Amino acid sequence: MAKSQQTFSKNEKEKKRLKKREDKKKKMDARKADREATGGSGIEFAYVDHMGNLVDTPPDPDLKVEIEAEDIILGIPKTPEGEREAFDPVRTGTVDFYDSSKGFGFIIDGVDKQKYFCHVSGLKDDITEGNLVSFELEKGQRGMNAVKVTLVK
Repeated sequence: MAKSQQTFSKNEKEKKRLKKREDKKKKMDARKADREATGGSGIEFAYVDHMGNLVDTPPDPDLKVEIEAEDIILGIPKTPEGEREAFDPVRTGTVDFYDSSKGFGFIIDGVDKQKYFCHVSGLKDDITEGNLVSFELEKGQRGMNAVKVTLVK
């Protein structure tokens, strides 16, 4: 007598497929019964009112606002020259910690009191803890790093 070609996994997949089909049929029948019980099929039409909300009644044409195509700004509007602030990338702060044997440390910004990492490769002068320094910020792997660090005399 020959062996069956159906393996256990094939049987399981077939059972899952049949169960999924049966569940889908049950959901469809439940929706159909619910629709017959309520007597409607939901919202026939959906409208958008003047505030952008979906409603089932047509919007009031008196509330319609006309907009000129030239008034629509795509992107960020340009800042007038008078309102532009001058940006100075150089900051000042104090050295909170510096280990010269390992070649890194931390600088506390004088304005916002945040700590910034500084590496020996970003130093222009030799620094020690407590020194007043000027530096610039640069995006690093783990956040902002202090670079171009120089002593303030």
